[in-house]
Amino acid sequence: MALVLAGCEQIELERADGPKLGWDQLRGQWVLVNYWAEWCKPCLEEIPELNELDKAPDIAVLGVNFDGIQGEQLIELGERMGIEFTMLAKDPGPEFGWQTPVALPATFVVDPDGELLEARFGPQTEADIRALIGG
Repeated sequence: MALVLAGCEQIELERADGPKLGWDQLRGQWVLVNYWAEWCKPCLEEIPELNELDKAPDIAVLGVNFDGIQGEQLIELGERMGIEFTMLAKDPGPEFGWQTPVALPATFVVDPDGELLEARFGPQTEADIRALIGG
């Protein structure tokens, strides 16, 4: 499932609560694109782990609401759920040629060179992700 995202540097990701984020700004970091929903119990369980991963200087966590909730409603939902990582206003997957996940939670792991390493399903822990990325 390797997909090189080179040439995607001009893609801008719309944050739920702020200025757009250029994909090129994430170069050199591991990027976790996490699909979640309010009704998904395993999604709720992994939020603290993802919050901790997002604090690392070499990892950026981007959240995508599976139900398509947007705007102020999304911001309020994220606050209620304790999400501290960046929430995106819309799914970036189509711009990268990714299939929409069929199970939640789903986490797409992109390496520092912009290559999709793998898609993981089920709740992730900080230890799981650190073991995968070698640190």
